[in-house]
Amino acid sequence: MDQIKKFFTEQDQFAQHSGIELLKVDAGKAWAKLEIQPWHLNGAGTVHGGATFTLADFAFAVAANSHGTLAMGINTSTSFVNPATSGTLFAAAEEISLNNKLGSYQVRITDQDGRLIAQFQGTAYRKSNAILA
Repeated sequence: MDQIKKFFTEQDQFAQHSGIELLKVDAGKAWAKLEIQPWHLNGAGTVHGGATFTLADFAFAVAANSHGTLAMGINTSTSFVNPATSGTLFAAAEEISLNNKLGSYQVRITDQDGRLIAQFQGTAYRKSNAILA
């Protein structure tokens, strides 16, 4: 898991640019966080849906690739249930099902108080004989 964590920490330039930190990786699971900054806010003063989605998508990608086989997202959906305006957002991704071709994942985005901010679901295509490098 250290190799997967190192890969995503060093290679995902968009996550770095967005301020996302990968906290932990286990088989089929990933945890990340985002310290909310002024540039994460939309015109209404709440965290932009794109910032929340980016955090969820990053955790999804790490969890989907945690087995070492290259996996790419093919479908996602996000429900935004509560606004966030400051503090820290946390993403917890968990594998729901896995076979040779597809993996299904659920990501919960919560704030520093444990309040649910968004619920993300994603499906990843697992490429045969392709190793994450």
